[in-house]
Amino acid sequence: MPIFEIHCPRCGYRGELLVLTAADPLACPACQSAEVEKLMSPTSPLTGSARHAMPGPHDHGCCGSRPSEAAGCAGPGSCCGRGPK
Repeated sequence: MPIFEIHCPRCGYRGELLVLTAADPLACPACQSAEVEKLMSPTSPLTGSARHAMPGPHDHGCCGSRPSEAAGCAGPGSCCGRGPK
């Protein structure tokens, strides 16, 4: 299902519109006008990449400390080169 970002000059609506197929006619969800303009949407850095959950409060980072207690590390998930304590 394609998602289009649209602008309706008739009522001023600006937002996303979900349609069943790209061939379906676009209509403004606010005023039902068919005279909508397709807008260019920026790409997402999350598109196509798998994301993992952030470490929890009892998980251990690369420094052998809990993420909230990892002194000297750049942050959770970083590798600071130190071994476990």
